[in-house]
Amino acid sequence: MTAAEILCECRNHVAFVTLNRPGALNALSLSMITGLRSMLQRFARDSDVRAVVLGGAGDKAFCAGGDIRALHRSVRESGSMHREFFAAEYALDYSLHRYPKPYVVVMNGITMGGGMGLAQGSSLRVVGERTRMAMPEVGIGLFPDVGASFFMPRLTGALGPYLALTGLQISGADAIYAGLADVYLPPGSLAVLPDELGSIPWTDDGRADVRRLIHALAARELPAPALGVLRPAIDHHFSQESVAAILGSLEAEARPEYREWAQQTAKLMRTRSPTLLSVTLRQMQRGGTLDLAACFRMEIGMIERCFEHGDFVEGVRALLTDKDHAPRWRPGSLAEVTQASVDSFFRERWSARLHPLAHLEEIA
Repeated sequence: MTAAEILCECRNHVAFVTLNRPGALNALSLSMITGLRSMLQRFARDSDVRAVVLGGAGDKAFCAGGDIRALHRSVRESGSMHREFFAAEYALDYSLHRYPKPYVVVMNGITMGGGMGLAQGSSLRVVGERTRMAMPEVGIGLFPDVGASFFMPRLTGALGPYLALTGLQISGADAIYAGLADVYLPPGSLAVLPDELGSIPWTDDGRADVRRLIHALAARELPAPALGVLRPAIDHHFSQESVAAILGSLEAEARPEYREWAQQTAKLMRTRSPTLLSVTLRQMQRGGTLDLAACFRMEIGMIERCFEHGDFVEGVRALLTDKDHAPRWRPGSLAEVTQASVDSFFRERWSARLHPLAHLEEIA
């Protein structure tokens, strides 16, 4: 990590931390992850720091996720960086869910993948009119990770499986509706937030101080969430027990107000990796029964299988490298995906003692 990739300024006992790769939509490198972890650990111990606020540089993104091209290159060249990356990222994300001080994330821009991992454990998840949020991993032959096994199954209704299996982007208002954000700030409030926090009069309850200030700046009325209109259909179709059943349900949708949406949704899903669609639905079903640490441990095993399986390498080639948008998934149809293939993503790969995330709770 170069010093410029993460900026930090402390004012009035608040550490303002900024991801500073705007040209790459603030995508995370391994060195940024380790740098953030070190920085946040230092702030946790520093009695002069009362709160941490994390944002992204530029006007386009908070964080578009991990540096996929670098990870793809590491996998193809049989390197080790990709394994180090995910182990470090998951340890950081887990620690954020347990952070001992007020930790606020401002997601006014593109927030995807690794950006969601940085945000979902925060004390206050702030969105705005420029927020575009997604877990789009199925589009490149992966699955929603960074703790999505934990936070997505716990969304209201069937919104978790819907967002996981489609990878669709949602607005800030939809993020509030779904339970993926806490506060919507209008542009004027976002502009003054640093100065307001920089002059906050602290009491003995810093968490309440920060919450009170940010909620006072929140929008009184939100744009209508599109998910609210679709919710009856989403809950009906995406509560099915298998991907085949979800697709069959969507394609049988006859209600005029939902028919076109259902057809487009089924069409989109059929462009995704059949294997990873099946794996992702299983992940959502299992994650809803696991605690946070178990979800991260499950995900790192799933990631290892993705490196072996091949659809990740092919997905990145088709969508990001060659950009022909014609991935050749293996297998190419849902009917060819076997139970054994899906099971292989969830088998135990390490003994408890040798697991890469064996000491998560101690790290936090």
